Amino acid sequence: MPIKRPVAGISIGLVSEKDKHVLISDIQGDEDHYGDMDFKIAGTQKGVTGIQLDIKTDGISEEVVRGALEQAREARLHILKTMLATLPAPRKEINPNAPRLLQIKINPEMIGKLIGPGGKMIRAIQEETGAKLDVEDDGTVSIAHSDGAGAEEARRRVEALTMDVKVGAVYDGKVISIKEFGAFIEIMPGRDGLCHISELDAGYVAGWTMW
Repeated sequence: MPIKRPVAGISIGLVSEKDKHVLISDIQGDEDHYGDMDFKIAGTQKGVTGIQLDIKTDGISEEVVRGALEQAREARLHILKTMLATLPAPRKEINPNAPRLLQIKINPEMIGKLIGPGGKMIRAIQEETGAKLDVEDDGTVSIAHSDGAGAEEARRRVEALTMDVKVGAVYDGKVISIKEFGAFIEIMPGRDGLCHISELDAGYVAGWTMW
């Protein structure tokens, strides 16, 4: 996702004995279990964005805090350098295989049509696209899917079923019957109209049966 700058984190551990101590970067289970501190520090190249500290001693000195912050800064910059070498900038588009959560708004009066008798329509969209749909009373439709193509197909079907037909708009439709005076075309599920022969390009008339 587009962000101002990347963020990385590191954990700094502490092993101390009397007046001696050692700071350990990227602590593992043993150091965390037997050590005296687990100091998690996250940030960007510009500075710290978040910290979380667990200690098992009565307290830690300013020297330990300063040392941990400096050690974490060096480690963080190293991690960020490696990250940027692999992916220098956010991708322009989300991976098509990434999960999606889309939201669209429909006319609340069209909710019944989207759901259908006994939930027939919304159930069909979910079964045929693999998406999970949730509809709220204000017309907000949430579409969840494990990939982008399925989410977009579910959105297309919801919009096709609930959108208002607008004069002058261009629609892709399916010819459902042909008459001597023209063709009846379904432009949305359950919505069709007559395209009079006078409105058709003469070059396409002979190709009706191919539509």
